[in-house]
Amino acid sequence: MASIRNTFSSLAARAVHGAWRRAQWLGAVTAERRGSYDFRALGAGTRLAFPQGTIFGAPWIEIGDHCVIGQDVTLTAGMMPDLDLGPDTVLRLGNGVVLGRGSHVIADTAVTVGDDVFCGPYVYITSTNHSYDDPHQPVGRQWPRTAPVEIGTGSWLGAGAVILPGARLGRNVVVAAGAVVRGEVPDHAVVAGAPARVVRRWDEEAGWQPPLRTPAPVPIPEGVTSGQLHALGRLDVLTEAGEANPGSLD
Repeated sequence: MASIRNTFSSLAARAVHGAWRRAQWLGAVTAERRGSYDFRALGAGTRLAFPQGTIFGAPWIEIGDHCVIGQDVTLTAGMMPDLDLGPDTVLRLGNGVVLGRGSHVIADTAVTVGDDVFCGPYVYITSTNHSYDDPHQPVGRQWPRTAPVEIGTGSWLGAGAVILPGARLGRNVVVAAGAVVRGEVPDHAVVAGAPARVVRRWDEEAGWQPPLRTPAPVPIPEGVTSGQLHALGRLDVLTEAGEANPGSLD
């Protein structure tokens, strides 16, 4: 009986996993299969993984080509669904944007994410923040403040980073995991902390200041195949084994 139960459980698990993979494929949103989302623009090669997070204000959201939007990512335009936000785009994601699983992009006013911006999981980008001007009223009942947000082309936002209203990040900015960013960040800067501050910058004459602690990775030469890389990795393992045990490769 135990063997029969184990066999049944194994078959049931395989069926559940297969059905989930099928649901993930069918539930993904692409330019060809938009589902119920009427985005203002949804570029070629872009994919919103299933299940999606909260999405509303889609007619005011533009998503460029070849973007990867992870599972449970929230994209909203406006403070609530079913508002008329006027003629202009509110939330714009450029080409090649990657939003990691569980990230949120909240655009009550203009939020612009440049091309090739990569975000780790659980990044939070918002154009709205609570206000607490009146000390006699609950903070959650006071009218929030909003300010546009811009994230420059080529930037990288680490896991759990928070981008606050009014933030303007330059090109190729690195935001450390867990950093909380407000205000302006110059091009080619690394910011970390809460609140975030610049901890490293690129200087045309001196290079990175302070200098990087590790050497730059050596890029893979053009034309190298995956099979050649696998063989090279195998050769390294055999070489290390031979050095540890001379004669083992004879």
